[in-house]
Amino acid sequence: MDNKIIKKLDGANMDIDMATDQKDIRWEQDKCPWNEADSNKKHKCAVKNISICPYFCGIEYLDSILCCYPNENPNKGNE
Repeated sequence: MDNKIIKKLDGANMDIDMATDQKDIRWEQDKCPWNEADSNKKHKCAVKNISICPYFCGIEYLDSILCCYPNENPNKGNE
């Protein structure tokens, strides 16, 4: 994984969307860079049994989302 394009977004877990308003949660959470660029809250990292963001590159201990926005996902096609 090329660390130059991977960002670590703190405060995540698989059941939240990283687009949650800061006042709705009790822990510090980084904002989704795609939502920031689009000025909205519609993009979600992972929604259980529904979807995974094309920029989602995984989870790192302890609860950091690995995000490659706006670059192509280096893990795409690797399962």
